Amino acid sequence: MSIYLKHFGLVREPFSIVPDPGFLYPSNHHRQAVAHLKYGLDREGGFILLTGEVGTGKTTLTRTMLKRLPAHVRVAYVLNSKLEVSDALASICDELSIELPSSSGLSFTKICTDALNQDLLQAHAQGKKTLIVIEEAQNLTAEVLETLRLLSNLETHTHKLLHILLVGQPELLEVLAQKELRQLNQRVVSRFHLLPLDKDDLANYVNHRLHRAGAKQPLFDGACMSMLYRLTKGVPRLINLVCQHSLLAAYSTETRTITPKLIKQASVEILGEQTLSHPLIKYWPHGLAAMLLIIVAWLIAAGPGVENQEPSAYQEPSAGREPSAYQEPSAQKEPLAQKEPSANQEPSAYKEPSASQEPSANKKPALTQTPNLNPFAELLGLWSVASTEVYSQEDFIALAEFQGLQSQQISDAEVIDLEIINRPGIVRLETQAGYLKSYLLTRIDQLGFTVTNGSDTQRLDGQAFRDRWSRSFIYLWRPPVEVERLALGDTDARALSWLQTQLQKVDQNAEAIISGGRYTQAIANQVLRFQREQEITADGVVGRETLLRLNQLTQTDIPLLTEGSN
Repeated sequence: MSIYLKHFGLVREPFSIVPDPGFLYPSNHHRQAVAHLKYGLDREGGFILLTGEVGTGKTTLTRTMLKRLPAHVRVAYVLNSKLEVSDALASICDELSIELPSSSGLSFTKICTDALNQDLLQAHAQGKKTLIVIEEAQNLTAEVLETLRLLSNLETHTHKLLHILLVGQPELLEVLAQKELRQLNQRVVSRFHLLPLDKDDLANYVNHRLHRAGAKQPLFDGACMSMLYRLTKGVPRLINLVCQHSLLAAYSTETRTITPKLIKQASVEILGEQTLSHPLIKYWPHGLAAMLLIIVAWLIAAGPGVENQEPSAYQEPSAGREPSAYQEPSAQKEPLAQKEPSANQEPSAYKEPSASQEPSANKKPALTQTPNLNPFAELLGLWSVASTEVYSQEDFIALAEFQGLQSQQISDAEVIDLEIINRPGIVRLETQAGYLKSYLLTRIDQLGFTVTNGSDTQRLDGQAFRDRWSRSFIYLWRPPVEVERLALGDTDARALSWLQTQLQKVDQNAEAIISGGRYTQAIANQVLRFQREQEITADGVVGRETLLRLNQLTQTDIPLLTEGSN
């Protein structure tokens, strides 16, 4: 692919799929992941989990972390996870340069374990830590995982001798949820699920890699990013493949700017023709059936009683999509005896088991788990969107977009954020059995927080909600067509006309300012006054927070969390 480098003024390939720590884009989510990995390594031994869908950058992140490890940390990096117990132990010993004694009548497993134990004790005496990293850990057998658990028992009187980092796809979480592996699952001191890039980060990711490759100016047309996100859903590997083929296509046509047309051509080469269809269409098997379902959905949404529909069976959102939950390090709480999938477990085929135990009097109030109900469908229903065909977060996002709605997520929210946003949304709450379950937050008032999962509606006081909440929040809103963002100096006559109309609806004393279609300081002062009155970020910029508040104050047909807000 290097043939195009000189054409674009690049010194190296910007979109190679080879995991290169030098190209790591430090998104907020990636920084969280590094923090969780560091937290796990700072603990006294145990297991660390890093999971994510194919192509989300797990290996790149892992190698970046390994490069930053201090000199006193030794690493055994095992790439081949399809191993028997003896081969796994031999690979670890080989990576740590441990010489195995000749056969002494003992089993090979015993020989490896004893040699490893002796080596770890010596390393500890020298002030060294030992880390085992296993890639594609979802392929490990239960026997190998149990052997790793036994290795994690190696310790002195005061210290564990070994850290084990398991890197794998979401299936790893299902593997660890098996009853026979519950002891290992309880020894996970930190876990993180790596998500694809969100829409805002995608453009920064592309430009970051181009800059690292030597680009002096943007190479992609601004209109490319929305299309690129729609086609790749923010998966870094797919982004790299499509961008790489787009650069090659531009080179072959002797152009220096990547256009949406070239993105389309590249995506067909990489992903196939189906990627160019409407995002809804790919969720149904036949185009005609899809059209019929859309029509039926529209008719149902237009009629009465949509809120009384029985949602279909709910499956947890796919982990490869936008994200749902912020992962708190698991070591901060005592492990439970029950099967305990991680807080960030997101495989689409996985259904959360229901809790069968009532909490004791001295325990935090638990949430009753009602199976086969779908909070994502319920949230769409609040916006009068027929939603019986929602089986994943992917479906939820596509159907929302089709109806002119936008889904937004916060992975580290506070209660004050919920009150400012003031929209019903999806929260993940810990149940008595230690699982995280998705609920729809429908109301905040003086009595507490109302959450529901179909027929299971519960009221939690403030403390109980905070104790159970993962701090993730997903909500919907209907952004104005006229404007996405306005800042001082922007020129957009239509957007400014809409803005001044909304400000006058809120404040009858607001004057219409003639600005020639330019966002002037006078208009910015109006916005500042509005922001201060509403006690939101006062920066004079019309961004999401300001648009949400204008939307809230000027529209009467939107669902809200708090009463008396319109």
